[in-house]
Amino acid sequence: MTQRDGTRHSGGITAGDGERERTFAALPPSRGRAFARTWWGTRWLKALEDTALDGEQLRRGRGFARQGAVGAVTVRPGRVTAVVRDRDGTAHRADVLLQELTETDWRRLLEVTARESGHLAALLDGEMPPRLVEDAQSVGVELLPGIGDLDPECGCEAWDHCPHTAALSYQLARLLDEDPFVLLLLRGRTQRELLDELGARSTAGAASAAGTASAHDPAGSRGGSMTGGKPQGVPAEEAFALGAILPPLPAPPPPVETPGGAPSLEGVGTPPATGVDAGALEFLVSDTASRAQQLLRDALSPSHAYSAPPVPLTQFQDAVRLAAAGPDQRIVERLSANCGIPPVSFRAAVRAWELGGLVGLTVWEESWTPEAEAMARARDQLATAWAEEDAPPPQLHVNRARWNTPDGCAQLRYGPDGRWWPYAMEHGTWWPAGGAEADPAAALAVALRQNEPGRGERS
Repeated sequence: MTQRDGTRHSGGITAGDGERERTFAALPPSRGRAFARTWWGTRWLKALEDTALDGEQLRRGRGFARQGAVGAVTVRPGRVTAVVRDRDGTAHRADVLLQELTETDWRRLLEVTARESGHLAALLDGEMPPRLVEDAQSVGVELLPGIGDLDPECGCEAWDHCPHTAALSYQLARLLDEDPFVLLLLRGRTQRELLDELGARSTAGAASAAGTASAHDPAGSRGGSMTGGKPQGVPAEEAFALGAILPPLPAPPPPVETPGGAPSLEGVGTPPATGVDAGALEFLVSDTASRAQQLLRDALSPSHAYSAPPVPLTQFQDAVRLAAAGPDQRIVERLSANCGIPPVSFRAAVRAWELGGLVGLTVWEESWTPEAEAMARARDQLATAWAEEDAPPPQLHVNRARWNTPDGCAQLRYGPDGRWWPYAMEHGTWWPAGGAEADPAAALAVALRQNEPGRGERS
């Protein structure tokens, strides 16, 4: 349920994901936002702040990073490098070193990753699942750095973290937010190497399963034997495991660039039966073609084998999804009427889907009780953001996963995806005010802006 909102940083990479060195273009100056918006980015910065002995050097490093003084960042196994400039323009090469995992550590990490298909699917979608880190720790592998793990080296010849290595570390937290494979490269594996090794383990596991099945079936009831006069065939897992000695599989179907259009049903041939809406039927045919194209694209993607099947939509969720596709207003009204909720609430639900798909609608529909640690982290993020703006943070009223401003005009909702969704009150109804944000301060700014005069008026 990850929202693909197009916010991931991808520009400036000069080497592919299969190379053992990646270079990211210099990031622009950043003001009024936290360096780390994800829990794993926050853990990276905690390792830095727990390691450094001089808080003043960290403060100056944050200033350098915010001012755009960090040049292109190069990441390779065990080391991240950039040129950082002082206020007077003097350039210093700064390096931060992180120990690579041993071959034994990688074997254990690959084993726990292969056991849970959701781990790799999350990584490919730009997320670092907490369960992966916990499973790695359970076999003695520390994936994220801890105190003393980030070693500095700088041309200014400081013996501890200086402003230059601190600035580089803060900037790297922003890159880690967008792509957790950066951390895995630092630990010693490229994305391509990781995928190849996991694929090899999957094949080996299938072959082992096929061998075990053969041992339990000495009579040979598979492989074309006859049972009741009918050939049995070969189990799929055995065929894939023994692919090297079987005829090659046919090539996968090519991707479909554009879904097929619906036939014209109105005014053609026999009139429709009473109660059949030809226009609505045309819309459903077009929607079915679009969904079939999406399913084929997903099936042909490299991550398909590691992805869990999607959870079926409820009738209400599917009605909202259809309405968000932009059919005629009369079709939207029929969908709304069949849901049994007020039209204004249905329009708000459609807006939630438009901004965040199923995750956005789930946040609109449900309220739940998050973990205390996530809420404490959000309070710290708000306090940090307002401290940098020289203003006290707003005193929000907390009701489980929903935080309201005192005037009742703006609201933050914490979603099951670990992100914050801005809402604004309009004519007695909570309306989604924007897409999800990892930083609650950024989401709150969107919600407050929606209530500015002249904005957000809906009937």
